[in-house]
Amino acid sequence: MDQKPFLVCRVDSRRFLWLLGISFSAVLLFQYFGLPYGSLLSSLISTPEVSREGDNASLGEPPSTSLVPKKFSLKDQQEMVDNDEHRFDENGSNLFNGSALKSNGASDGSSVVKLNADVSFNDGNTTNIRSSLDEAVLPGCDKSISSNSTDSCCYQSVADEKTVAAQSTCNENGNPLRLSGDNETNLANFSMSSASAISPMLSTLNISSPAITEPDMRGPDSPMSFNSSLQNDSAPAAETNSQQIQISQPDPNHVIIKEEGHDKPVPIQISIAEMKSLLLQSHSSYHSMKPRWSSTVDKELLGAKLQIINSPFVQDDPDLYPPLFRNFSMFKRSYELMEKMLKVYIYKEGQKPILHQAVLNGIYATEGWFMKQMETNRRFVTKNARNAHLFYMPFSSRMLEETLYVANSHSHKNLIRFLEDYVRLLMEKHPHWNRTGGSDHFLVACHDWAPAETKYVMARCIRALCNADVKEGFVFGKDVSLPETYVRMPKRLLRYVGGKPPSQRSILAFFAGNMHGYVRPILLKHWENKDPDMKIFGYLPKVKGKMDYVQHMKSSKYCICAKGYEVNSPGVVEAIFYDCVPVIISDNFVPPFFETLNWESFAVFVLEKDIPRLKDILLSIPQEQYLRMQLHVKKVQQHFLWHSRPVRYDIFHMILHSIWFNRVLHVNPR
Repeated sequence: MDQKPFLVCRVDSRRFLWLLGISFSAVLLFQYFGLPYGSLLSSLISTPEVSREGDNASLGEPPSTSLVPKKFSLKDQQEMVDNDEHRFDENGSNLFNGSALKSNGASDGSSVVKLNADVSFNDGNTTNIRSSLDEAVLPGCDKSISSNSTDSCCYQSVADEKTVAAQSTCNENGNPLRLSGDNETNLANFSMSSASAISPMLSTLNISSPAITEPDMRGPDSPMSFNSSLQNDSAPAAETNSQQIQISQPDPNHVIIKEEGHDKPVPIQISIAEMKSLLLQSHSSYHSMKPRWSSTVDKELLGAKLQIINSPFVQDDPDLYPPLFRNFSMFKRSYELMEKMLKVYIYKEGQKPILHQAVLNGIYATEGWFMKQMETNRRFVTKNARNAHLFYMPFSSRMLEETLYVANSHSHKNLIRFLEDYVRLLMEKHPHWNRTGGSDHFLVACHDWAPAETKYVMARCIRALCNADVKEGFVFGKDVSLPETYVRMPKRLLRYVGGKPPSQRSILAFFAGNMHGYVRPILLKHWENKDPDMKIFGYLPKVKGKMDYVQHMKSSKYCICAKGYEVNSPGVVEAIFYDCVPVIISDNFVPPFFETLNWESFAVFVLEKDIPRLKDILLSIPQEQYLRMQLHVKKVQQHFLWHSRPVRYDIFHMILHSIWFNRVLHVNPR
């Protein structure tokens, strides 16, 4: 009688233990089959690593993006990081350089870099991008351009070898996804994290690297150069559940990826046609940060967006030339709405010379002239910040470098710290940055270092940059490519505009410039003094009785715009200035006003690897097509001219419109 309760308890205990054991087994099975870890033990005890991009994350995180170009893979993007000569962390330290990396245990000069591709969209969605390698195009026309681009002239040759994309990433379920590249297809599922502080084209990478030395930066007028190797005096990078890839020093045209015993060249380049695809994708995939509280300007922007998207069809305009534009109707309606409603608030904080002081001559004059004309503008500027659609931060990237950079210091820390302090000041004194995370703020910067200096603290801002390089973090749909104008005489801005008519242009192609970067020496190696039709020079001094730089441009059919240290060059605008068809040789360069202008209608794009074929490419363009392109150059010229007082559709208004257009088209109201 007394043992009955005891037996009942024993039976219940056994049942409880059996139930507990079954539950625990079910959990183990679920973890084993459902979680993407290498082993059952690691799934039980592993703790996810939290990547810290810096102490200033609250100042603004870079936006998410789903814009992964075709022919790009995780390995290609990693090689971008390895080649990047201007990547800094938030404190100004160099993240990567173009030399062979050294780390503990890598005696051959290479470095084991671990990639973590387990990332996701802000909204949890995943974008599949199917792409195939471009085949050779018919001379004079790129068939990959959409049908409405009748005057396209973009050249891209067939890849010499199969591209390598032997990558490892994860699909949306967390399972390993193998990417392979060949001449037929290159399929990848990519998902980007909006919280990543790495540049958008590299945002699929979560990189752990050894401690890195400071960049070896030259004087103010010289480009940055870097130590030939990186010394690792710290502990090795933390282990991750990612594939290890060894990377060695690339040559200018290709990178060599070492993985599993395979060494194959992988081109890192995005054609102009692919850039157009990325731009179109940005219209649906990129959205600015949702405001923390609502405002009447959000409703105004949303209304403007609807009007632009549903703009009535327009065929002609007395002041514009429709074939120059991607969508003339949208541009015209957007420009009209900008003139009607745009209000810009300019922050008064800060002192000269870095803030509120414009440099009006030289190759950085674009940012100076915009600052001058913006601060004196009465039509767009408002003193009531509550009515503002955009907020302008009037600092000069040129004066920032000239004032704060310490010669031979090899450090950007103090320049970046200045911008951090400036943003903190705006956050403390005004509520506007905090409302949108800076997504309605914009900057205009033409110095080569501006992308690296602003990509963290001003990551969410609309950045108008002369150095518009895809692999430097340029975000399609948010950032704006800024024309680099070389102003020699600020008081005579339109001197020498124009050139000879096509029938009097006896020179097929012309180039002259200093030997900056790696592309120009290659150009001279193949074409200097090699062909009478190709006037290719290095530095061209003025000699009495001989044609100078300007006279050559005015007498040439095509003007070669070869990149220097960076992708941008003042030669692009100079060619337009002198009625010469620009030939752009600069892989991954986003041309100015790319969101509105149809560059294929008035410019030729040649890949860097096709420099040996340059004359054949130019001769393959029919005379009728050249005449049409030259006419378009003359028509587009008005959009690249500075005036002492801004006029409608000039370069000042075009810069402001591109900033306005990107803000409106990607507004994300509360």
